[in-house]
Amino acid sequence: MTVDRSRLPEPGPARPFAFPPLRKSTLPNGLRVWSIRHGVVPVVSLMLLVRRGSAVDPAGREGLAAMTADMLDEGSGARSAIDIHEALARIGAQFDTDIGADATLVSLTTLSRAVDRGIELLADMVARPALRDDDFARVRQLRLHRLAQMRDSPPAVAERTFVRLLYGAHPYGHTPAGCERALTSMEAGDVRAFHTSAIRPSVSTLVAVGDCDHLEVERIAATAFDGWTGDDPPAPPDRAAPLPSPARLNIVPRPGAPQSELRIGHVGAARHTPDYHALVVGNIVLGGQFVSRLNLNLRERRGFTYGARTSFDFRRMPGPFSVQVGVQTKATAAAIEESIREIADLRGPRPITSDELALGIAAVTRGYARSFETAEQIARAVVQLALYDLPDDYFAEFVPRIERITADEVTQAMARHTDPARLTVLVVGDLDAVGDDLPALELGDPVVLSADAF
Repeated sequence: MTVDRSRLPEPGPARPFAFPPLRKSTLPNGLRVWSIRHGVVPVVSLMLLVRRGSAVDPAGREGLAAMTADMLDEGSGARSAIDIHEALARIGAQFDTDIGADATLVSLTTLSRAVDRGIELLADMVARPALRDDDFARVRQLRLHRLAQMRDSPPAVAERTFVRLLYGAHPYGHTPAGCERALTSMEAGDVRAFHTSAIRPSVSTLVAVGDCDHLEVERIAATAFDGWTGDDPPAPPDRAAPLPSPARLNIVPRPGAPQSELRIGHVGAARHTPDYHALVVGNIVLGGQFVSRLNLNLRERRGFTYGARTSFDFRRMPGPFSVQVGVQTKATAAAIEESIREIADLRGPRPITSDELALGIAAVTRGYARSFETAEQIARAVVQLALYDLPDDYFAEFVPRIERITADEVTQAMARHTDPARLTVLVVGDLDAVGDDLPALELGDPVVLSADAF
């Protein structure tokens, strides 16, 4: 067989992907139990999803949901935090908590022979945490120190400030970490009240993936979570809450900073938008991979940055669309101008080409199956189904849906969900060094903000 080694071989067609069968049941207290048998290795990944996150933080208590999640492993009943983690260590468990705008996720991975003990520990931490005053004081102080450290991180300052500019008092108007002012005024009673009202079985799903049997998981969970009851928690805040109209150009001064951290964007699309798949491909072309238009422009052609990216942060309500990039201080205005131009061009003046479409689709679909190799990866995928009410065949249908997308559909979707006239620009950098270059952008006078404002 003759092989032409002067060029790469042509890739074959994508292999069909079959997501493993998902079994579901619901306990009498309303807790949903979902499982997938994945017996490659003798481990089980357990994840408890609670569909309440930082978006339900009360006004003046920003960061309360995250604080509550941090407190879950600080003891249960008469056991201390050390007792809890010694129990986790005895079964070789890996424990973690994640907090987002829409949900709280508590995860535990252990050997399959210890799944009963793993579920019992998970239930103790989530349903019956101690939430003691002394533990609260220590955890709050740690979080305050973390927030103080974040003031010295330009990307962290940019993230916190940018969401506040886009959302204001809207439920998405703060990061899960909250702010120092709210944490300082927070008390242990706030955490206990939030846990009682928001962490409820009726909005929770226990996901078990690994070398386990569904009926066995259901039986163990029914015993472990027995007594965890309560009324349905308050609904998330109004999805139609009014959004602010921020200034087009904003800056957080950092005198002497060698580079500027930029955020450029506006409120984008919700996870349930019909344009979801087209926007995934459009974002890949615009700024979602190394060979994207934005990165090739700002990094490769102009040498402004080590890397630039764009993203749609899809949530249950419309999340932010943004450009995220750190550039040399002297290149700040030029980088803003080029970023806005790239966004505008993809909407029509320079629509996606057939080559870009093929490359974008390949970037999303080639190697897609590698995202489902481990029990933890599959469990996180199931969590997405539960969080966004997606159909059970969503992952099996993902690649075929992406491959059917046309260039016109991508262009039209990007035109619907990105708008250069609405873009808000945030600069975290040296105002004295960049101030003279900003008027040429014709975005109006810059509004000077403090890193401590939000």
